Amino acid sequence: MRFVQLSATFSMLLVLFAGVAQAEVNREIYRPYQQMLEQFLAEKELPGDGLVTAFDYQAAVDHDETVRMLSEQRGALAGFDLASLEGRDESVAFWINAYNFFMLDQILTERPDGKLVGSVWDYGGRVNPFVDSVFDRDKFRIDGQDYSLNQIEKEILLGNDYADKGWKDARVHFAVNCASVGCPPLREVIYTADNLEALLAENTRRAFATDRHLRIEEGTLHVTELFKWYEKDFVEAAGSRKAYIEEWADSSVAGRVADTSDIEFIDYDWALNTPANFPEFR
Repeated sequence: MRFVQLSATFSMLLVLFAGVAQAEVNREIYRPYQQMLEQFLAEKELPGDGLVTAFDYQAAVDHDETVRMLSEQRGALAGFDLASLEGRDESVAFWINAYNFFMLDQILTERPDGKLVGSVWDYGGRVNPFVDSVFDRDKFRIDGQDYSLNQIEKEILLGNDYADKGWKDARVHFAVNCASVGCPPLREVIYTADNLEALLAENTRRAFATDRHLRIEEGTLHVTELFKWYEKDFVEAAGSRKAYIEEWADSSVAGRVADTSDIEFIDYDWALNTPANFPEFR
């Protein structure tokens, strides 16, 4: 009987350990990135549960340890074994963190004439169509392979393989951050298997409570251009863009959205998401 009890206890400990280990993979691999968020990211709550965040790139550039943190994080990801990821939550969290870190890394390490860019489009793309945009450059190394930001977002997180597995989640659009004022906020904690669901729900709800992403004027619903560019993802998830908002917004916002008759899009602000570019931080 005692052997049976010990075996049962041991089995329970294995299950508990497995759960902890799953949550710790992202915490361990993204330790330098988490340190950077703690030092240079500011979050500001808005009335009505809205949220804005800003990253102090200049403070990061001026800090003695930034080069080391960036190098350590790049090295950890370059040598990471993707086969070690287990399950949907751990995998989705990993790739969101990868996207967000590499975007910061890009801004901090490629500074034309030693100066920070004013927008991610300063690297090319819209302004200079003869140079690949920051989103299309295959330069971000994970597990010995180079990825672009678009590959991470559109081909992995929102791609067919994840869709087939039932892992595709349109709320990812409110988690990946393109280093711009118009983006949903970067968060001061990394994504892990155990906080992924809560953060995806919170990010989406709070974006819908922030005028920069959603507002209602005279019966017209004004929403972030994410709903224009990625309409397919939101319709696939909920049947329509309005239905998607109503599903994930706070009930007070959802009720007002339901009463709107037209939809328009808020011009995306591509200015760098540094504190000086947010009225809320001035």
